[in-house]
Amino acid sequence: MKTARIALFPLLLFSLNLYAAGSPAPAGAMAYIVSPAHGELVGTRVKVIFGLSAMGVAPAGVDKPNTGHHHLLIDTGLPDLGKPIPADDRHRHFGGGQTEVVIELTPGQHTLQLLLADFAHTPHSPPVMSEQITVIVE
Repeated sequence: MKTARIALFPLLLFSLNLYAAGSPAPAGAMAYIVSPAHGELVGTRVKVIFGLSAMGVAPAGVDKPNTGHHHLLIDTGLPDLGKPIPADDRHRHFGGGQTEVVIELTPGQHTLQLLLADFAHTPHSPPVMSEQITVIVE
């Protein structure tokens, strides 16, 4: 019995490592922010439109190749790309497959970035993300 456990342990670690890496993304896949533009002056209510090329959008929980759902990162850097994306005010999840949102921002400078994730909220491998943009709220 001890031998069986020892033999299965490396397999378990390998399986967990594959899961942690996220689903594979096709070559050329890219997320982008359609609107607002980098450096744009905006009001406190900001409509953010998400873009995606070479992949499709599917709700969280749907394990379909070459698909994912959007996460909007607000005033933060990238999370650990090998783990599920946190869910908080700085990491907004769109697990229903949404492709736009209206957010409320305070006056001042803010950063926005999209990060696509697979059915389990884990970024793809390689990650599919937009450039980080800056907006100025009046």
